[in-house]
Amino acid sequence: MFTGIVEELGAIISIEKSLAGTRMTILASTVMGDLKIGDSVSVNGTCLTVVSKSEHNFSVEVSPETLSVTTLGLLMAGSLLNLERAMKLNERLGGHLVSGHVDGVGTVRVRQQEANAILLTIEASPDVLHHCIVKGSVTVDGISLTINQVTDRGFSVAIIPHTAKATSLGLKQVGDQVNLESDLIGKYVERLLQERAQLPAKLTPVIDKKFLQKRGLL
Repeated sequence: MFTGIVEELGAIISIEKSLAGTRMTILASTVMGDLKIGDSVSVNGTCLTVVSKSEHNFSVEVSPETLSVTTLGLLMAGSLLNLERAMKLNERLGGHLVSGHVDGVGTVRVRQQEANAILLTIEASPDVLHHCIVKGSVTVDGISLTINQVTDRGFSVAIIPHTAKATSLGLKQVGDQVNLESDLIGKYVERLLQERAQLPAKLTPVIDKKFLQKRGLL
């Protein structure tokens, strides 16, 4: 589980492709602090497992399925990556709960400067938009953002100067693709409501003499 608060920008050192999958070696510094083999790391919003590490880099393996449903298959050596280690329960939750399971790939359709912020309009699939609400949370390439506007084709987010400098979003241009994860809590609430609608309504008990005698109250 992650927070969507990117710890640093890493870079791909190498990509090794085989029939079994793809292995990426990533240059990093901040996340290397207490990183161990087997740990989870959010890489552009995708939860991946560390399979090896050295002093200044670590490697992850990416399955063909993950490559097909995220933007990771478009990356190459030198590509910048938003990195975040798994959250600790004793720290502040600065963003929102992020699982690292990408719901879909979106496309930047509009980029415009608005005062000191960059306004991005991102086209997304109906499955992602279904869980998007104004002032709600969404994860874009691993970054927790607040939704400004939602339409039937996409949503808009504002990128403040700090986020633009500390993540890859400041470099995104019209036509670029991004990994999207909609709000985790919203998905759970929807599922619970769907199940509740399928259950038969509970009968309200009649509080009478027979009811009280059965429970030893008379």
